[in-house]
Amino acid sequence: MTQDTSCGHGPSVQIGQTAVSPEHYDARQQHIESVGSAMPKRVFVSFDYDYDKTLKDFLIGQAKNPDSPFEIHDWSIKEASPDWRQKARARIRASDVVIVICGEHTDEAVGVAIEVRIAQEELIEYFLLNGYSGKNGKKPTTARATDKVYQWTWENLKLLVGGAR
Repeated sequence: MTQDTSCGHGPSVQIGQTAVSPEHYDARQQHIESVGSAMPKRVFVSFDYDYDKTLKDFLIGQAKNPDSPFEIHDWSIKEASPDWRQKARARIRASDVVIVICGEHTDEAVGVAIEVRIAQEELIEYFLLNGYSGKNGKKPTTARATDKVYQWTWENLKLLVGGAR
């Protein structure tokens, strides 16, 4: 993060390639702090549309559990369009956390890699969730070497969404 004054509207915070006003950054941080445990966290789900759509549907079902600490709006971008990256960025920016479902082909999923990079640039928390029990989910190419792929259990999921990583 660096300070930049080239936008003409006073200093901005540089996050990756995106300049964000200090007010936007501060408001985002205040929102994150105020959410605490009072409101369910808004989750963006990143997944390989060609192979792991069913897993995303399972996750949406879990979000409906009465003790769920998160909510998922199905923000999947179903059709490729010239502006899908901007749409994904806006949806990720509106989320509290990104859950990345890791399946057998996630390392080849370009869209997932881009969504993880956007989450990193926007400073949105994310974690990697192993999609298939008994198999090793593959990390997206933009995941950090230190990013762990977590086992998908209901108890783990609640802890991970709550920030236990």
